Order: sequence, then C-alpha cells, then structure tokens
Amino acid sequence: MAVRPDDELRGALARSLEIDLLLGVRTAPLSFNPRLPAPVGRRSRPAAPPAARSASGVPPAAAPIDVGSILAPPTPLAPEELAARKEALRALDEGQVKGCTKCKLCQTRTKTVFGQGNPRARIVFVGEAPGHDEDIQGLAFVGRAGQLLTKMIEAMGLTRDEVFICNILKCRPPNNRDPAPDEISACWPYLDEQLRIIHPQVIVALGRPAAQTLLRTTESIGRLRGQWHDYHIGGPAGADAPIPLMPTYHPAYLLRNPPDKGKAWSDLKQVMQKLGLKMPASK
Repeated sequence: MAVRPDDELRGALARSLEIDLLLGVRTAPLSFNPRLPAPVGRRSRPAAPPAARSASGVPPAAAPIDVGSILAPPTPLAPEELAARKEALRALDEGQVKGCTKCKLCQTRTKTVFGQGNPRARIVFVGEAPGHDEDIQGLAFVGRAGQLLTKMIEAMGLTRDEVFICNILKCRPPNNRDPAPDEISACWPYLDEQLRIIHPQVIVALGRPAAQTLLRTTESIGRLRGQWHDYHIGGPAGADAPIPLMPTYHPAYLLRNPPDKGKAWSDLKQVMQKLGLKMPASK
C-alpha cells in the first residue's frame, strides 16, 4: 500500500521531535505564515500538502560501521596511574597555562580556561576558545552553548563527569572572534599535551575552527563533519597510533541554526557506535 504524504510528514516530524527531546529541547516557537490560506470549515484541508522541507532536523542515515572498528572499553586505570594523570594535568594548568604570556590574549583575559572533566575520559570534546561566561568563571562550556553541549552529552547516555571538555585556546579572544594563527601556535602545545595525558579513544571537534586546527586543513565543517579522521598526538608523524576524530557543529552554531541539530546528532551517534555505547531507543 502506498504511503500517504501525510504519513511521510508525520514520520519526519516525529523523527525531528525525537532529536529535539534527546538534545534537551522542550519548546519550539510557533509562527503564522500569512501566505497560507485561512482554513475553510473545521475539517477542510488544502488540496495538496505543503512542500516538504529539506531535511528539517532529520538526520541522514548513518554510514554502517564495521563491527571490527568498534573500540573496546579501555583497561581500568590503576589508582597510581589515575593519580599520575590528575597530577600531570594539574601541573600543566598551574605551572604553564595560568601564567602564560605567549600571545597578546594574556592582556585581555579575565581567567585562563584549561578545561575540565575526567582524566580517563574515552571522549574529549574540543571547542575553539572560551566565551564571555567561560572567561569569567575559568571553566569550559558553561554558557548557553555549554548548556546545549551538556544536553548533547546526556543524550549519548553520558555525563560531563565522564568526558573531558576543553578548547584550542585557553584565553578568550576579544569579542569572541576566531582564533588568530599566532594564538593557535602559542596554545597548541597545551592542547596536544592534554590529549597525550588523557589519551582518549575518540576526539569530537566542535565547530569549524577546532576541526580545521586539529586536522590542519581549510576544508569547511560541512565537508569535514559526519566522517572519521585521524588525529596524531605530536603532529602527523607521531609515533603513537592515531586517535579517531569526529568533527561536528559547535553548540553555539546549533543555537543559531536549529535545523542542523539533526546532523550533529547523526555525528554523535557515530561516536556512540564507535565506542559501543547503547543507542537510545526510538520513540
């Protein structure tokens, strides 16, 4: 039996609402379109359904992942190793980042933002730079974008305490502009050392500047997202095996462009599959 257009539209709306709920969206604005004719009678309908919108929040089908590519949970850390990682991160923050004067951002910052989370995290989320709220509090992703990131992490079945969250830059650029090349060069060793200490199984690059910096490319985030890349600690010729990296949209971008949240959720589901995390049940 042929599927009616109304059923297709209901299915698309249901999938979009599922994504909204998983990402913590509880309300949606309603607007009146004056171009549509007013209804005639209680049960009358337009002669033809409105044209379907282009993937409005509906994620594309995720590419199948070979079972052999699923990463097993790492061996639990011995208490001594966990303590060593915590101390290494503390020493990096206290001994180098907080007093850094390698670029001009030291003149305008309120606080450095080292990042926070679990030193044995399987996932490290990397953004571009602190914003206003982060600069005040000295913590990564605590503003509106941070609240959405928290919901994204929770939709994956995790908490912020189970992951690590940081940025390319440790100081806020004035007016939240993109990081400058000299600022990236100054901060790069700090991020690379963080990743070396934590050695996550997966890195999620949030937004264009973070993805381009980590991958040393000028490709757009639209082309980079949705597929796996390799990150080599210490540079392309690093001795260690590469860490899988998934670029996706920055939460701040998603706040401005809600229809793309479906694409971001599709990216995160690939991360979940890669780590063997339980997928949320479809409603």
